[in-house]
Amino acid sequence: MKSSHSATNGFIRGSRLRAAAAALAWSSAGAVLAIGLAVPAQAQVSSSLRGKVTAEGGVSQVTIVNVDTGFTRTVTPSADGSYQFASLPPGDYRLEVTTPSGVRRTDEFNLAVAQNAVFDFDLSTPQVATADGGEEVIITGGRIRSMQGGEVGTTITQRLIEQLPQNNRNFLAFADLAPGVQFITNGSDQSRLQGGAQNSNTVNIFIDGVGQKDYVLKNGITGQDSTQGNPFPQSAIGEYRVISSNYKAEFDQVSSVAITAVTKSGTNQFEGSGFVDFTDQRFRDARPIEIFPANAAGKVRTKDLQFGGTLGGPIIKDTLHFFLAYEGKRRTNPRDVNIPATLSTALPLVPANLAGNYGSYNETFDENLYFGKINFTPTDSDLFEFSGKYRDESGETFNSGIAAYETRTIARVEEIRALGRWQHTADSWINDFKVAYEDVKWNPSPAQQANRNVYRVRIPNPANPAQFLDGNILETGGGTNFQNKGQKGWQISNDFTYTGLEGHTIKVGVKTKWVTLNSLQLNGFNPVFRYFTPLGATTLNTTTPYQMSFQALSSGFTTAQMTSDNFQLGIYAQDDWDVTDRLTVNLGLRWDYEETPAFLNYVHQAAQVAAVSPANYPNLVGANYNINDYISTGSERKAFTGAFQPRIGFSYKIDEAGRFTLFGGFGRSYDRTQFDFIQQELAQGSAAGRTFNFIVPGDTVNVCTPSATCIPYNPAYQTEAGRAALIAGLPAGAGRELRFIKNDLKTPYSDQYSIGLRGNFGLLETEIGYSHVESRDGFVYLLGNRRPGGLFFPATGAPDSPFGFPPSPFGSIIIGDNGLETNADTVFAKLIKRYTRASPWSIDATYTYTKATENRQFGEVFSLDYSSIDEYPVRPSAGVRSHRFVMAGTVDAPFGITFATKFQIASPVWLKRFVTTPGVGQPGTKDIVAIEAAGNGDKWGFRQLDLSATKEFKLGFINDNTRVWVRVDIINVMNDRNYNGFSAVTGMRDPNNFNIDGPPRTIKLSTGFNF
Repeated sequence: MKSSHSATNGFIRGSRLRAAAAALAWSSAGAVLAIGLAVPAQAQVSSSLRGKVTAEGGVSQVTIVNVDTGFTRTVTPSADGSYQFASLPPGDYRLEVTTPSGVRRTDEFNLAVAQNAVFDFDLSTPQVATADGGEEVIITGGRIRSMQGGEVGTTITQRLIEQLPQNNRNFLAFADLAPGVQFITNGSDQSRLQGGAQNSNTVNIFIDGVGQKDYVLKNGITGQDSTQGNPFPQSAIGEYRVISSNYKAEFDQVSSVAITAVTKSGTNQFEGSGFVDFTDQRFRDARPIEIFPANAAGKVRTKDLQFGGTLGGPIIKDTLHFFLAYEGKRRTNPRDVNIPATLSTALPLVPANLAGNYGSYNETFDENLYFGKINFTPTDSDLFEFSGKYRDESGETFNSGIAAYETRTIARVEEIRALGRWQHTADSWINDFKVAYEDVKWNPSPAQQANRNVYRVRIPNPANPAQFLDGNILETGGGTNFQNKGQKGWQISNDFTYTGLEGHTIKVGVKTKWVTLNSLQLNGFNPVFRYFTPLGATTLNTTTPYQMSFQALSSGFTTAQMTSDNFQLGIYAQDDWDVTDRLTVNLGLRWDYEETPAFLNYVHQAAQVAAVSPANYPNLVGANYNINDYISTGSERKAFTGAFQPRIGFSYKIDEAGRFTLFGGFGRSYDRTQFDFIQQELAQGSAAGRTFNFIVPGDTVNVCTPSATCIPYNPAYQTEAGRAALIAGLPAGAGRELRFIKNDLKTPYSDQYSIGLRGNFGLLETEIGYSHVESRDGFVYLLGNRRPGGLFFPATGAPDSPFGFPPSPFGSIIIGDNGLETNADTVFAKLIKRYTRASPWSIDATYTYTKATENRQFGEVFSLDYSSIDEYPVRPSAGVRSHRFVMAGTVDAPFGITFATKFQIASPVWLKRFVTTPGVGQPGTKDIVAIEAAGNGDKWGFRQLDLSATKEFKLGFINDNTRVWVRVDIINVMNDRNYNGFSAVTGMRDPNNFNIDGPPRTIKLSTGFNF
C-alpha cells in the first residue's frame, strides 16, 4: 500500500501536461538566454511612461535618465511624436527631448511604483533658456499625469512609510489606506492583512516582482503566521501600491488584496542611515487588566527595542551600485493568566500550588532581518539585479487566558529568499527574465515536555442559584503545539513587452515553479488530560480525568513529516490598448495550473475504507453525500485545469483636459488551496489523534457507553509506555479520526467588479467608486458522521450534530470539500493631496462602507453544525466592520520639524450565535443569528489616533545631506480602550473581559541619522 509521504515520489512520473509545461518554460528560458534577452523590475512593480511631443520639424530622439543611478533609455519617436518607455524602475527621472536642430528640452519628475504615466508637451511655442555650456534648453508647461486604469487601490509613498506614526515598523501597516483593506493586529501583537470579506490567506505581496505567497499556512505571505515579526525590513522598502480590485493579468495566486512593493537601490552617492526605537512600561498607560481592582500590582514590565541601518552607494558610477539593510527587534510583552470572571467564585476550589499560576507574565520575542541588493547596468540596453533576504526570529507564543505560563510555545521562523534578474531593452520591446529561490521554515514547539492538564468546574450561578455555570478555569503542564512547516524551491519566469504596435502595449509571460511543501503537525505532542469538578464539590478534582487525547506516531517523526513536490505553471497575455486619446482598455487573460502529488496520488488505507463501507457503517446509506467521492485509490484525483482568468479594465477621460476619469473593470482571480488543509488527510495514517473517555465513578455529566474508547482510568496512561500499551491492546484505529477530501477538489477564486470616477485638481486627487467582490469554492471541513438512516439531526428533540455515531472503532469522519462563500459590496471615497516641496504637506483619507456576507463564521474552516455547507445561512460577515474611515497626514513645520498623524475609526463588529429549537414529535431547528455589537465603552466602535513629531539637525560633515534626527511617536493618543469581548446575545461588551485590540496610549522615542 502506498503511504502519503511516498506518494510524493509520483511527481517524478508526472503527467503529460506537467512535462509539456516544464519543457515550455525551459525552452522559453533557453531561447531568452540564446538571443541575449532578460530580467527586469518585473511588470508588477515597474513603471511606464508614454506621451506625445509636438514640435516644428519633429523630434529626433527622447531619452529618460534616472537622476540617482544614471540608468538611461533612449527611443526614437514615431512620425506623430509618440514615444513610450516600458518597464522602468520607480524613481526620480529626467526626460530629454532632442530636435533635429539640436535643441534639447529637459524636465524632471518622479515615477511611483507600478505607475503608468503620461507626459505630453508642446515645443511649437517654447520658452528658451540657456543651460550650462551655452546649450539651448526648452522649457514648457508640461505636467506628468497618472493613468491608473480600472484598478482600485492606492500608493504608499516613501514619505508616508518614513513619517507616519506606527508601533511595530511593519511597512504593511499603511495598507489600510486603500478601500476595503484592513491591517489587523490582535491582542498578541500578531498582524495580518485582510481584503474585503475574505481571509488573510487570499492576499499576496510582490516584492520586486516576486510573490511572497505562503503555500502552507494561513496568513497569506510566508513567515507571518502567528508571529510578531515583520516580513521585510521597512528601511529597505522604497514604496508600494495596494490593489484591492485587480484587472492586470500579471498578478497570480491572489483573490483579494495584491501589494506590489519595490526595494531601495544604491545610487551614485554614498548614503546611509541608522535608527533606534524604544519604549517600555514607563512610557505607556496601564492596560485595563492592570487597573482592575483585583490586580493591585500595577503595570507589568514591557520593552520594545528596535534598531537597524542601511548603507548604499556606487561601486562603479552609473554602472554598478549596492544597497544593504538590517533591522533588529527585541520585545518583551505582558500576558495574563486569570480565572474567567464568570467562574471566579470557583477560586477557593483551586489548591494553592495551582492558584500560583494566576497572574501576569512576560512574553519575549527577537527578530533579525537582513537585505542586500546589487544593480548592474553594463550597457544602455541591459539591467541586472541580484538581491537576497534573510529572516531569523525566535520567541515565545503565550496568549492571555487560562493557560499557565509553563504551557507557552517557543516559535521559530527562518526565511531565505534570493532573486536574480536581467532586463534587456530594444527599440520596440523589453524582455524580463527572473530566477528566484526561497526556503522558509516555521517551527513552533512546546517550552517543556509534560502532560497538559485542563481543569473544568461546574458551580452555582451567583445570579440565579437555580442554574449553574460550567467551564474551564485553568490549564497547566506542557504545550500541545509542535509543528515544522515550510516551503523550498525555485522559480523561473519570463515577461516580454512589445510596444511596436501603435496604441498597444502587449505583454506575455510565463512562470514556472518547483517547490517542495513540508508539514509536520503534532497538535497532540503533549497528551491532554481533562478533569471535571462536579456541582457541590469542595475541592478541585486533580486526580481522575474524564478524558485523554494525544497524538500517536506510527513510525516516529520521519514518517510524520508530510512532503509534496509541487509544480506550478502560470501563463498570461495582456494588451493595454489606447483605443482613443481618451479611452484606454486593459485586456488580459491568465491561466494557472498546480500539481500537488501528495494529494493527487494519495491512497487511503484499507482499514479506513472498510470502516466507512455500507457493511460496517450502514449509517451512510441514505446520507446526503457519497463517501466514494472522497475515497482515493491513487487514480481518481486530477489537477484542476479550469483556472482561466479573464481580466478587463478601462479608463475614460470625460473632459478634454483629463480632469475627470471614469474607470472600472471585471476580473476573475484564482488563489490556491492551502497545503495545511490537505495535509490533515495525509497525516491521519502516521500521526493520528486519539481520544479516550474514562468511566469516572460519581461523574453523571461526562457519561460514555463502555467501548474500545470508553474505558476505566488507569494512572499508567499518564506515561508514554502506558498509552502505547493501551493502543496495542485495542482494535487498530480505535479512537482515531478519519479524514477524506473530495477527489474533485476545485481551486478557490473570486470575481471582482468595480466602477468609479476620479478627479484630478492639480495636487489634489479625489475618487469615488463602488466595488463588488464575490469569492467562491473556499475549502471547508464538514462532519461526515450520520445517524441510522443517514440522518444528521435526530428525528425529534434538539438538533445536535452526530458526534456520538462514529464508525467503529474509529473516531469521527471529517470530509473536506469546496463551499465557503463571501460577498462584499463596497462604496468608497478617497481624497489625496501629495507632498511637494512647494506645498509641503500631504493627506490620504479613505472612507469605506462595506456590506459583507458569508456562509460560515469568518476564519472558520471547520463547519460541523450542519450536514452540508449549503445549509449554513448567509449572514453579515464577522470579519468586516460596516463603516471605516482612515486618514493619514504629514506636514513640514518651522524649525525643521515634521508632524504626522494617522486616525482610524470603524463601526462595531458583527457577532454571531447559534439558536436551537428542540422539536416536539419532529426534528428541531438550528439557526445562526447575527447582530452588530452595541458599542465599545464610551465610543461607537474601534477608534485610534496616532501622532508623531520628527526634528532634524543638519551637520556639516560627510556630505550636505548629513543629519541627525529625534522623534516622538504617541500611539493611541486618546487612550481608547478598544475592547474585543462582546456578548453575542445582547451585543454589549462583556464587563469581565479586559482584552483590547491595539495598545494603550504608548510613547515611543526614536533617534537616528542619515547621510
